[in-house]
Amino acid sequence: MIRAGPGIPTGVGQPAISDYAFLSDCRSGALVGRDGSIDWWCPDRFDSPSVFGRLLDPEAGYWRLAPLTTGRVERAYRPDTLVLRTVHHTPQGSVAVTDALAAELGARGHELGMNSPAVLVRVVEGLSGRVPMELDFAPRPEYGLLTPYLHELDDGGVLADAGPVALTLRGGVGPLCPDRDRVRHTFEIDAGQVVGFDLAYAPAHGRPAVRLDPVTALNDTVAAWEAYRETHGYDGRYADQVRHSAVVLTGLTYARSGAVAAALTTSLPERVGGDRNYDYRYAWLRDFSMTMRAFWVAACPDEANRLFAWAARSIGRMGDRPVPVLFGLEGERDISEHELDHLAGWAGSRPVRVGNDAWRQRQLDVPGEVISAVWRLHDYLGETFDEELREMVVGLAEQVAATWRLPDRGMWETRDTERHYLSSKVLCWVALDRAVELAPRLGERADPRRWAAIRDEIRATVLREGWNDRIGAYTGAFGSAELDASALFLPVLHFLDARDPRMRSTIEVVERELGTDDGLVRRWATDPAGFVLCSFWLVECLVMMGEQKRARALFEKVLGHANDVGLFAEQIDLRTGVQLGNTPQALSHIGLINAAWRLTEPTTA
Repeated sequence: MIRAGPGIPTGVGQPAISDYAFLSDCRSGALVGRDGSIDWWCPDRFDSPSVFGRLLDPEAGYWRLAPLTTGRVERAYRPDTLVLRTVHHTPQGSVAVTDALAAELGARGHELGMNSPAVLVRVVEGLSGRVPMELDFAPRPEYGLLTPYLHELDDGGVLADAGPVALTLRGGVGPLCPDRDRVRHTFEIDAGQVVGFDLAYAPAHGRPAVRLDPVTALNDTVAAWEAYRETHGYDGRYADQVRHSAVVLTGLTYARSGAVAAALTTSLPERVGGDRNYDYRYAWLRDFSMTMRAFWVAACPDEANRLFAWAARSIGRMGDRPVPVLFGLEGERDISEHELDHLAGWAGSRPVRVGNDAWRQRQLDVPGEVISAVWRLHDYLGETFDEELREMVVGLAEQVAATWRLPDRGMWETRDTERHYLSSKVLCWVALDRAVELAPRLGERADPRRWAAIRDEIRATVLREGWNDRIGAYTGAFGSAELDASALFLPVLHFLDARDPRMRSTIEVVERELGTDDGLVRRWATDPAGFVLCSFWLVECLVMMGEQKRARALFEKVLGHANDVGLFAEQIDLRTGVQLGNTPQALSHIGLINAAWRLTEPTTA
């Protein structure tokens, strides 16, 4: 059973993170609240500037379409889609609003997102009574820096024109008359009546915006999503949740390149009022192998292959420079970070950041994720790899062999001191372990004997330096007494069997000291929130320890922290139970898929 998390006071009119549902056309994404307000949309692509940014500041733009009188709200996605239907029950009657980012006309299956028209469609359907409705449209391009001119069009629509952006709003309710910097329009909807609205984006100096019939576009978008999911199958445990999470991952996939964005949003905080507010609208190589595994589990092989091709192309020819931990959606390396000082931040959590300077960090775990993904795909890549693939794998293995003794920033991308993080060293071991297995396909430059010797040295070092006798667990960094939930990743990576005495002790200590009665697992002892991915790692560890019944119970507790439409952000606040961090979070849904499969096939890698 999925339940909604409680709201928290976040300022006048500012919804909780869990109040938002996710729309996607696999090019861009939008967030729509329970109150009918679209408060986030970056129409050109996931990481482009917003035209609706009220998520991060009350004055940064929105588009609300809802009854004038508030009442009970029910909402759900159309099955196997990211098309949202919200039913408002008011004293005057009931009305449904169905929202979607339109697919290209006639797109089906894997064509979804390749040529998305960048059009938001909203269809209002009267269910009972006669319901007064209000449309409130206040676009603010460039993250709220621009207030557009609004021009009435001959067909009753409105053109919002500012800087590089042109937005065209049309609806079937008579002329939409602008009032300086916004459009406010009221109308009534009778039972059985259907009214559509469409909002089309276009570059101000490019081709004009596409014009769509909202009802036709909505039906075609539903058909595109349904056709897409018909090509995928999953018959394991928790099939509904896995299929939905696979749809969410598809929605976070930038179809033109195959990259998977870590989340739709930027700067939603890990702690209310805190400053760990980062931009997650990029693709992380650290998540690469976990994402590939989730795609295979959810029977999405084409997505896995396209993601792999994007990563190989983004890494490019190996040189002396380390591979960045993240890239832009089309493979850009330089995604330098800056702050948007004019935005107040969600619930006053500042700074608001665009870009992510983690691309500059030394992250020793990245090669392990990439080579592990190659190893997972090796049966599909041929008996002899092509020259570019050989060059990439050999180059990554040689980088690990040369640098594994260095400190780095670790899995959680700390911005203070570099340390010898346990998870980074283990993923160095993974890189060389998988490279040794792949050596027959890597050509003359492969050096499996030397790689194996270094691999074994890394393993011995981790087992010696990573263990803390006093705590009875592997800790977050060599010589540290601080527990870190990333130690739960060791059995998942096959570095240690979960039933190994020290590993079993680590799992038990992490569960006792970092876990909660609600099934959540914090990353470290001072973390005020449970990290959803770590909670799903604990599920996998319990299965591998042979505690299937307890693992199922834990899995179902974690499921209960999703919002009412089955979405997870990055974290769950331990005190209030509300979602925190960027949303929807790819890693949270990846963790769900992989844990569900582990519960289905306990011996599966």
